[in-house]
Amino acid sequence: MASHIVGYPRMGPKRELKFALESFWDGKSSAEDLQKVATDLRASIWKQMAGAGIKYIPSNTFSYYDQMLDTTAMLGAVPPRYNWTGGEIGFDTYFSMARGNASVPAMEMTKWFDTNYHFIVPELGPDVKFSYASHKAVTEYKEAKALGVDTVPVLIGPVSYLLLSKPAKGVEKSFALLSLLDKILPIYKEVITELKGAGASWIQFDEPNLVMDLEPNQLETFTKAYSDLESTLSGLNVLVETYFADVPAAAYKTLTSLKGVTAFGFDLIRGSQTLDLIKGGFPSGKYLFAGVVDGRNIWANDLAGSLSLLGSLEGIVGKDKLVVSTSCSLLHTAVDLVNETKLDDEIKSWLAFAAQKVVEVNALAKALAGQKDEAFFSANAKAQASRKSSPRVTNEAVQKAAAGLKGSDHRRATNVSARLDAQQKKLNLPVLPTTTIGSFPQTVELRRVRREYKASKISEEEYVKSIKEEISKVVKLQEELDIDVLVHGEPERNDMVEYFGEQLSGFAFTANGWVQSYGSRCVKPPIIYGDVSRPKPMTVFWSSAAQSMTKRPMKGMLTGPVTILNWSFVRNDQPRFETCYQIALAIKDEVEDLEKANITVIQIDEAALREGLPLRKAEHAFYLKWAVHSFRITNCGIQDTTQIHTHMCYSNFNDIIHSIIDMDADVITIENSRSDEKLLSVFREGVKYGAGIGPGVYDIHSPRIPSKEEIAERINKMLAVLDTNILWVNPDCGLKTRKYPEVKPALENMVSAAKQIRTQLASAK
Repeated sequence: MASHIVGYPRMGPKRELKFALESFWDGKSSAEDLQKVATDLRASIWKQMAGAGIKYIPSNTFSYYDQMLDTTAMLGAVPPRYNWTGGEIGFDTYFSMARGNASVPAMEMTKWFDTNYHFIVPELGPDVKFSYASHKAVTEYKEAKALGVDTVPVLIGPVSYLLLSKPAKGVEKSFALLSLLDKILPIYKEVITELKGAGASWIQFDEPNLVMDLEPNQLETFTKAYSDLESTLSGLNVLVETYFADVPAAAYKTLTSLKGVTAFGFDLIRGSQTLDLIKGGFPSGKYLFAGVVDGRNIWANDLAGSLSLLGSLEGIVGKDKLVVSTSCSLLHTAVDLVNETKLDDEIKSWLAFAAQKVVEVNALAKALAGQKDEAFFSANAKAQASRKSSPRVTNEAVQKAAAGLKGSDHRRATNVSARLDAQQKKLNLPVLPTTTIGSFPQTVELRRVRREYKASKISEEEYVKSIKEEISKVVKLQEELDIDVLVHGEPERNDMVEYFGEQLSGFAFTANGWVQSYGSRCVKPPIIYGDVSRPKPMTVFWSSAAQSMTKRPMKGMLTGPVTILNWSFVRNDQPRFETCYQIALAIKDEVEDLEKANITVIQIDEAALREGLPLRKAEHAFYLKWAVHSFRITNCGIQDTTQIHTHMCYSNFNDIIHSIIDMDADVITIENSRSDEKLLSVFREGVKYGAGIGPGVYDIHSPRIPSKEEIAERINKMLAVLDTNILWVNPDCGLKTRKYPEVKPALENMVSAAKQIRTQLASAK
């Protein structure tokens, strides 16, 4: 019985790639240094999987930034602004597309389906001259082969690539991206031919868009694409991989009828209904790659349950045609549980990170082949039983409080217009008030202080003194820049979700459970293993200290319940909405304590609300109902004069704008600049928004410093569709990933632009 891994984490067990990338970007190391780290990581990953007994090992899933950007490079689809003149795409062009440079902005970045991973969105149009400009897939296949590992090269499928793209600037928004299929298939054919020549016997095309709601013409494009590729693919075994949700019936029919395709991969964790389609008919003689090990969570697999499921599938497709696989790439989970020395043994026994999931996949494959490791399966069964019966998982008081939420929609008593009037009387803000999103640069010294405090190398008194000094610097800088509503900069926080999770019951934390979010950015999601409550205030001390340093309004900074949920590894033994309601009640306690401490502006970030939206439209309404309700629970009991902000970033919000309005926040700050200001199109189309709104005026994920004129132009575009009295001026997102030499001039230009337009508005009256 064969085993397969869809993809594997890239950063390394100790984030080796992250540090190598940042050293290269900072000019502290060479391209050769970066390439050596990458080569060593790839070799380690391939040898690990081979050593674990995996038969179908992926290659070309490693990336210096993002697999969609890799595909853009492969196709030579470089936007003209990067002045690429042809040939093999190098790091300069590649990283300019990803991060921008001193003269031009980066390409748009958005969420990869409903994950917290981000991809670089291709910019396409009728005039793009495609060419084979990156040989990475072939190079990495050969690299693995030289190590004695025969891999399955993985490519983003041509149809999903086009469906995930957008019309380039200046191209009609109605441009049919799928019309470019005939232009990109010749490049795919060149890649396939080279892979065959290098000795590849399998190839994997990831076509995740097959789980989406697709129109008949889109499904027909899949048929056309693989029919066109059929002769080139001849002699290869071809796997088309899907993940993240059920494959709809029409898409299943299209997929299993594709010409030249040998195998089909399905996510049977999040796509359990696909099982009914498989049972209803699976093409004879084809391989089924059964994704029964969860690639998106960290819970140990229920091996007995998975083995039973695989046994039933074996009866449908045949013993020699069933391959045990992960539900999706393991990119979305942590790397190796071996690195976790501080987790207690009970919780650790409930978990499996990427390295352990590789072992689980192979153990299931061997068990199906009659080589069951009885001791391994017995230990797994014991851990499953322990988790179900552990008293630390259940808190009856929390469950009772969450159950009591039913029957109310938890809205504030007064409408937003009246609240904004009351808040303005108290805050006395100018037209176009300026603010930032929360975090300020995390310096080397600041990280050292936090690290030494956690390691008990400095006292609590020393730690508090250092953090207060950092807050004072941030407050002073904002006052010098003349920003209207201040933030304390979050120097006490390494990560917005981790910080809150550490102070809530029902959460566990890893030492090295890092997961890539984008580029070199890694997050360490908390693990929600039990019922959630707040034992004591979490932010009041720091917010009060910051407010005491200024007469200007100081925002209290919280992470919202939906974002904490979506950016954590969530327990899978109860519905997600039940866990979210528990978190909402905990945040509600914190909001009310901040108000009692005279914090008059409180930001409750819901950066990940859109991210959690199910991939299928039929499931949207239910998710949005409980997600929006959870946000309203957090602030339903406060005074009209307390201003509630929320923040959202790096997703397409246009399709949920009415749910955003229904959140009933007083002010929302929202990513806008990197996505070509498409958010504003909602308001151009007539959607009325009465609350305060701050579409971001510059992209903080790029080191590029925007000019005053550029920001002023953006503000004027906003004023064309939004009322003057509701518009706020702010960056796209928090500033923690930037450096002060970038932040200071950017914020200075932002404030200057706001003042300039205030003056123009006043003189126009």
